Amino acid sequence: MGAVFSAAVKREWRLQVRRKGDLINPLVFFALVVVLFPLGISPTAEILAPVAPGVLWVAALLAVLMSLDGLFRPDLQDGSLEQLLVSGYPVAPLVLAKLGVHWLLSSLPLVLLSPFLGVMLYLPWQGHGVLMLSLLLGSLALTLVGSIGAALTTGVGKSGVLITLLVLPFYMPVLIFGTGAMQAAIGGHPAGAHLALLAALTLLALALAPWAIAAALRIAVSGE
Repeated sequence: MGAVFSAAVKREWRLQVRRKGDLINPLVFFALVVVLFPLGISPTAEILAPVAPGVLWVAALLAVLMSLDGLFRPDLQDGSLEQLLVSGYPVAPLVLAKLGVHWLLSSLPLVLLSPFLGVMLYLPWQGHGVLMLSLLLGSLALTLVGSIGAALTTGVGKSGVLITLLVLPFYMPVLIFGTGAMQAAIGGHPAGAHLALLAALTLLALALAPWAIAAALRIAVSGE
């Protein structure tokens, strides 16, 4: 199983690197939302600094959602998804390999970009470390949960809005704890409790989401 998992990681890496537009578009979207926000209200630090955590997290959430549209659709179209489901190997670990590569290529650059965008919003320096750590944990949870919706809507065509309607309610706890950690750090309070809850949500999603995605893919393929 280890060799199969490694082969799945290598395959997904090659396939997703070829689709550069699917990787770059969410990152550009994230940057544009944050850059345009000061133009819409005011470029002053007094107005931007208090809302910076919420703006950064909402923009990151929407960027992750954008990256999930069509995550499994190419595999369905070329027949590799059906081959995966009938291969006899456990589907959940192979799904986890796909999601790991996707998160590494799409969400990790977003995390690395976030401090620079935080400077544009006058985010206090004590919040930058917590921003990166919370996004690192939260983006993984968002990817795992959102992929369940992506799997369910694999055969629907352009399903970005449908995915949003399906998974947005489940994103709220991640958004609350992520912004709460940043607000605590900015206010000079310990952010450990918020980060611990965020890590717990991420571990729960890591344990359950691959199995839910495997079941959702079987439903999507059987409905074709």
